[in-house]
Amino acid sequence: MSKARRVVLAVLVGGVLAAAPPAHAQTTLTMSSWVSPQHHITAVVLQGWANEAEKVTNGRVKFQMLPKHPSAPPGTFDAVREGLVDLSYVTASYTPARHILPMLAELPGAGETALVNSVAYSRIYWKHFHKVGEYKGVKLLGVFTHGPGQMFTRRPVSGIADVQGLKIRTGGGIAEQVAKALGASAFVKPAPESYELLSSGVADGVFFPLESIISFKLDTVLEQATLFPGGMYSSAFGFFMNEDKWNKLPRPDQEAIEKISGEHIARLAGASWDEADRKGMEALKKSGVKIVNANPELAAEVKKRSAPIIENWIKQASAKGVDAGRILSEFREELKKVAAEK
Repeated sequence: MSKARRVVLAVLVGGVLAAAPPAHAQTTLTMSSWVSPQHHITAVVLQGWANEAEKVTNGRVKFQMLPKHPSAPPGTFDAVREGLVDLSYVTASYTPARHILPMLAELPGAGETALVNSVAYSRIYWKHFHKVGEYKGVKLLGVFTHGPGQMFTRRPVSGIADVQGLKIRTGGGIAEQVAKALGASAFVKPAPESYELLSSGVADGVFFPLESIISFKLDTVLEQATLFPGGMYSSAFGFFMNEDKWNKLPRPDQEAIEKISGEHIARLAGASWDEADRKGMEALKKSGVKIVNANPELAAEVKKRSAPIIENWIKQASAKGVDAGRILSEFREELKKVAAEK
C-alpha cells in the first residue's frame, strides 16, 4: 500500500471513529454493610443486588464493597448522604426521630414472614409514604423488613412476671417500645455489639429475628428463645444511594437500575431473611438453647400491652399529614393479599 493510500485510509478511519457515539463510561460505586461480610444481608442482599445492577447495565455500573463501614450503624443515612459511601442500608429503628412512617412495618401484628411483610410494606410505602420525604437527601432504592422479632434471654421466661426488669437490648423503634411496655429495662445498641453485651451481663436478653442469634453467635450466651406467632415486632430497612452519584448516572443506567429496585429489592431481601431464619432455627435447635412457644396468656398480655404503641404510631404518623389509621388497615389487608399470592 502506497504512503498516500495509507494517509487517506487513516483519515477515513479517524473520521468514522470520531463520528461514532461515545460509549458510556464505566462507573464504580462504593457500598458497605455494618454487619459482617458473612451475614446474609451483606453477602446475599447487597452483593446479590450489586451483581444484578452490573448485569442490567451491561457492566457500566459496578460496586466495590468497602472493607469497613465508614460510620457507626445509626449514622449510615448521613454517611451515604454526605458521600462517605455511595450505597448502604439501615433500619429505621436507629433513626426514629427522622423515620416515623416506616414504623408501620415494625408494629405488632405484621407479616408471618419477612417476604410477606417486606412486599406488603414496600407497596404501601411507595403508594403513601415516599412523597412525604423522610428519605429526602438520598436516592431510596427499596424498603424491606427482617423476619418476626422474638425474645431471647439468659434465664427462663414463662410469664409476664419473668420479664419485669430484664435488661433487654433492642435496635430501638417499636422493639424498644414493646420491651418497655412489657416491663423490661430496654436500651438501644447496634446489633453487632450483642454478644459482648450478653456475655458481660450488661444485657439479660435481646429482641431479634431467628437468624440473628446465629449471625451474631449468641447461642452460647443464651438460655431460652421465647417465640410469638408472627413475632412481637419487626424492623423496617431503607436501601439507598448517594443522590449526587445517582444523578450523575446516565439515564439508561438509572432506568435499568430502577427496574431491579422497589418491590424487587423487597422480594430479594425478604426471601433472603426467611431462608436465614430457617437456618437460624435449625442451628438453634442444635445449640442447646431452650425453644419455647409463648403460652396463650403471655401472648395475650404482649398484645394487650402493645396496643397503645399502635395508637401512638397512628397519632405520630397522622401528624405527618397521612391518614395513618386507614393506611394501617390497608397494610393489614395487603399482608393477607401477599400471603395468598403464589
